[in-house]
Amino acid sequence: MVLTENNPIRARVFQSAVLRQEGGLTTLTFHAMGTLCRVSLVETDTSQSNRFLDALLNWVADFEAKYSRFLETSLIHRINQASGREWVEIDDETDRLLSMCSELRFFTGGIFDPTSLPLIRLWNWKSNPTALPTAEQISEARELVGWHRVQRKPGAVRLAREGMCLDLGGIGKEYAVDYAIQIANQHQIEHVLVDFGQDIRVLGHPPGKPAWHIGLDNPQRPGSCWASLAVKQSAVATSGDYLRHAVINGRRYGHIIDPRSGYPVDNGCLAVSVMAPSCTLAGILTTTAFILGPKEGLELINRTFGASGTIITRKEKLISPRLHEHLVQFNPVSTPSHA
Repeated sequence: MVLTENNPIRARVFQSAVLRQEGGLTTLTFHAMGTLCRVSLVETDTSQSNRFLDALLNWVADFEAKYSRFLETSLIHRINQASGREWVEIDDETDRLLSMCSELRFFTGGIFDPTSLPLIRLWNWKSNPTALPTAEQISEARELVGWHRVQRKPGAVRLAREGMCLDLGGIGKEYAVDYAIQIANQHQIEHVLVDFGQDIRVLGHPPGKPAWHIGLDNPQRPGSCWASLAVKQSAVATSGDYLRHAVINGRRYGHIIDPRSGYPVDNGCLAVSVMAPSCTLAGILTTTAFILGPKEGLELINRTFGASGTIITRKEKLISPRLHEHLVQFNPVSTPSHA
């Protein structure tokens, strides 16, 4: 694999890369966008696969460098720093991403809002809080949330109020997975699985099998699967708060925030998994359905063209009728797998 440029993000991503061949698959693992990424493709011409993997690593590194809110050199950080003041110039790719954000906000009825970062920071469980945010703090944070306050014009964007922040974390990895599939198509890779932090999309099938098998994690027994899906030419994403939550004064608070109320979701949902034509759609459906709750969430999934899914609550497991044809096993003690 060839590092095309000497910059710190690319260097870090390439240094983390490990390539191995096993069972007719060439698998590349690497760390990017704050997660473990894995790409498995059916063994093919070495030069062809190397060109694909090189192009993929370079694109992912550039994507993280440009859109990570954690990097002070990123475009997103620059936009956030300029909030309430000046316009920031953007390129065509960023304009397309912001247009996608507008479309997804409309699709979700405002539940998806890339300006929700002030609320996310307020409920930051990584800081091990011992006290809850006050109602006043939540109210102040909500004043900084609202996609309608994002001002756009050709080639530029501005956040209207000081303290507003953009965060593309709600669709970033999913968008990257979809773009990785585009890169695979450009390099004539016909059979591949792309898994960025368990946001997954596939083409074709693995050696000797009719489809890729994607394990669905059991939220009541993390690390095991309650079922797996047979997937071809589709994406699978899961949202849940069973791994990231805090207990304060005897009450459990998850990490998924409802921007409409400013509070963590508490509707009985543990996990939502969605199968859809694109990873971006699957990801936005999982989070939105989780926030809506089991009844409305499943209705949203069922009425979305090409989508199916399952919602696991503390009391029941709800499954879309269309998902049953892809469920290939029910095994509560199996481990997650994507072979």
